[in-house]
Amino acid sequence: MTRMSSWLVRGLTMTAVHVLARVLLGVAVVQAPLNSTIWRTIAIAAVVLVALLWGGYDGIRDARANPDPDDYEDLTVRWLQAGVLAGVLAGLISWILGTVVLAGIGQASLFIELIAGASFTALLVFVPAFVGAAIGRFLVRRDQNKNATDDDWSVHEDRHADHGDGTRRDTTADDAPTQQIR
Repeated sequence: MTRMSSWLVRGLTMTAVHVLARVLLGVAVVQAPLNSTIWRTIAIAAVVLVALLWGGYDGIRDARANPDPDDYEDLTVRWLQAGVLAGVLAGLISWILGTVVLAGIGQASLFIELIAGASFTALLVFVPAFVGAAIGRFLVRRDQNKNATDDDWSVHEDRHADHGDGTRRDTTADDAPTQQIR
């Protein structure tokens, strides 16, 4: 998948998630207006959770593909582009839906939707995805470092093992075996 299509897919998917959350929020608020704070929290949490999990998946996949952190892909720009695309498209679609179909989704003027709403949505996508990618990379690095430490420990134990003849074979700095008597 090329770089452009990877952020495009993420941006379009996050647009769909955000628009769906806003439509469901609008329906829920119309049906139960006294619980609007709870519904808004759930809608925002859904968008944040999807971005966090997808960003985490990207971070895990990237860290496994690139053993050296200097070779990591630029997930920051990918998710920033996806967030901006999701913000602008979700604002436009929500404005159209609020004007034509669903008056209850809380749409503002087109200018406000495309500036303030898009900025908020871009942050709702970018920040959790960025945090998720960092956590995913951290988890992979932690496992790799743990495995490397376990391998180093087993090598260290082998160097000082008793070889059954009453002597221990230790290695020096240049790995030349030396005999020691117990």
